[in-house]
Amino acid sequence: MGFYDEQVVPRLIDKGLGGKGFGRLRARAIRGVSGEVVEIGFGSGTNLPHYPTGVTKVWAVDPSAVGRQLAARRVAASPIPVEFVGLDGQDLPLADESVDCAVSTWTLCSIPDAGRAIAELRRVLRPGGTMHFLEHGHAPDPGVAKWQERLNPLQQKICGGCNLDRRIDSLISGAGFELTKLANFYIKGPKTFCYMYAGVATKS
Repeated sequence: MGFYDEQVVPRLIDKGLGGKGFGRLRARAIRGVSGEVVEIGFGSGTNLPHYPTGVTKVWAVDPSAVGRQLAARRVAASPIPVEFVGLDGQDLPLADESVDCAVSTWTLCSIPDAGRAIAELRRVLRPGGTMHFLEHGHAPDPGVAKWQERLNPLQQKICGGCNLDRRIDSLISGAGFELTKLANFYIKGPKTFCYMYAGVATKS
């Protein structure tokens, strides 16, 4: 990982996705989460203040040392115990069927093999466990989708491997989850970057 990806990108994400508007989206996405939770792409801990009171522990997974440094203040202020347990969402160091819920927010876009990471979440979830997600991805409008494809190579270079055009719902259902709740919408901003997938998937 080069200097830009290691030192700059985590700080840009913390500032860019840490505002009140994104906080409201995060709170809505993780509503209903409870028990022991594994969160991939924990980053600077911007989800942490929005976790419901029923959460007893967060297993945090993120490759960025800078992200963990930025998260320190939020972790210290949280009543929920947080343990950094791994660096790679594609290979979780957790036992089979060991957690109650999984969380991924604006993370699946940048994991090299997102399908493998989702399959790992399914592996560590207990039967009936839920994956709560909030991601951006492939837009249904042909004109927007065309620009997503055009800009994707540049996006990957400047945003830490982020992909604009992943079909998040297909990736999740393809990993064996049952999509029990799904909302798609644009948020404010250029449509190329702002088509959202938010929902809940269940390990049946």
